[in-house]
Amino acid sequence: MKYQVLGPIKLVDGDTAQVIQAQKMGTALAVLVVHANQVVSTKQLIGEIWDEDPPLRAVPALHVYISQLRKLLSRPGDEDSPIVTQAPGYLLKVDPEDIDYLVFQELVRTGRGHLMRGRGEEALAAFEQALGLWCGPMLSGLPIGPMGRGLVTRIEEIRVECLERLVETKLMLGRHRELVSSLYGLINEHPLNEVFYEQLMRALYSSGRRADALRVYRTAWETLDRELGLEPGARLREAQRTILARDADRVRVAG
Repeated sequence: MKYQVLGPIKLVDGDTAQVIQAQKMGTALAVLVVHANQVVSTKQLIGEIWDEDPPLRAVPALHVYISQLRKLLSRPGDEDSPIVTQAPGYLLKVDPEDIDYLVFQELVRTGRGHLMRGRGEEALAAFEQALGLWCGPMLSGLPIGPMGRGLVTRIEEIRVECLERLVETKLMLGRHRELVSSLYGLINEHPLNEVFYEQLMRALYSSGRRADALRVYRTAWETLDRELGLEPGARLREAQRTILARDADRVRVAG
């Protein structure tokens, strides 16, 4: 059994994938999955399922959800359920390699290592494989409490980092032209991310589109000023200076 949380929560058994339709049961499973092989207390589970407004009979309701999940996860011939009762709550026994968000993090770590060693093709393969695990926003469609929200925020930050490093790897490999359209899309999705603006400037400039690269800098400046009251950071300013300096060198050489 494999557990997917990078998108709607799914159970994958061989060629069969099952989306958990019941929201509260899905939330209970999601909490156990993201804390795999750790005991999650009854109190924590109730807080994640109902947040700050649990019903009076929250504990019996939780027992029902756990019972339903055990039936859902049971397999012919297996006497033991992967969901174990262990004070003060429950624990999901699972191989970390069967949980997509843990595999995702490991692939990102692998990609980082390859990139640091200058192994561009290997880094690219790891980052692309990591991003290929995503099927939508993490735990989309599920109501989750503070523990879940914190994890979703952290994994989303790693996803953005993975996107940044994927682009950086392609720039290193000289794939400037193929990056331009995808970087415009990333900026539309993350309009305050200065890394994507700087990478787009480099991709455009290396594709012979100097004026477009400088327009990207102006767009970044206007967006950051309008939304945050900030000027571009050092990395973006350096990208602009580099383009202007190279253009000035070309003029001197031509003259």
